[in-house]
Amino acid sequence: EPGARRRVVNRSTVANVDLESLAHNARVIRAHLAALRGADSPAFAGVVKADAYGHGAVPAARTLVESGASMLACADIDEGLELRAAGLDVPILVFGAFSLGDLDGIFEGRLTPTVSTPTAARRLQEAAAARGVRLGYHLGVDTGMLRLGLRHDNLERTLPAILDSPNLVLEGVYTHFATADTPGDDLFARQRRNFAEAEATLAARGVRGCLRHAANSGALLADPGTWFDLVRPGLLMYGVAPDAFDGRIDVRPVMSVRSRVAAVK
Repeated sequence: EPGARRRVVNRSTVANVDLESLAHNARVIRAHLAALRGADSPAFAGVVKADAYGHGAVPAARTLVESGASMLACADIDEGLELRAAGLDVPILVFGAFSLGDLDGIFEGRLTPTVSTPTAARRLQEAAAARGVRLGYHLGVDTGMLRLGLRHDNLERTLPAILDSPNLVLEGVYTHFATADTPGDDLFARQRRNFAEAEATLAARGVRGCLRHAANSGALLADPGTWFDLVRPGLLMYGVAPDAFDGRIDVRPVMSVRSRVAAVK
């Protein structure tokens, strides 16, 4: 307003994000996958949840797509819509739960939701039927992390109604590993077995050819047997390796924080 006092802020502490380092990390990770799996190496998703871990979702997403990401993954619908508004056109998987009021955004943004509960599937089916469209989704399976997802040991009860939804198309199935960055952890081994059982349950229901993914940063470095069709390195892509695997591949920190010394005592 006229006459208002202007406040000038001189920031002495700045976070710098180096997108070339992000592109380098994508190349290094792809090379690691190819070295062990060759032409059969999995695709990778660009995980940009939480503003790309504070690195800036849109520029990070653009860099990852340019570096070969076949899919982007975010935490919620608003994050997905931000990516669409920026012109990104690859598939965008939404990890998180959603409410009834969020459904318009899924369809308007051409987002791929995660079905983690029978109720979520029912709401999506009703919304897709009302619009006269078919909607692709990924099935989230809780194999022991105890976060989101259908219980792996209850799929015989929960799957039939979901798979029989005429307007929903199962495009992928995935789980999250809780302790993949801890070598020898028993929960990691149990989650692997539980996911294999979930795959068998889906196969018995006639599910074939959907995208399977489970490997976060720790699993990507710890066990190629978890790579399946797609890997989802999060912090590793931004240059932060789990302590147990630090130095295994040449990733570079994408963010650096610099400041000015204010005083020395």
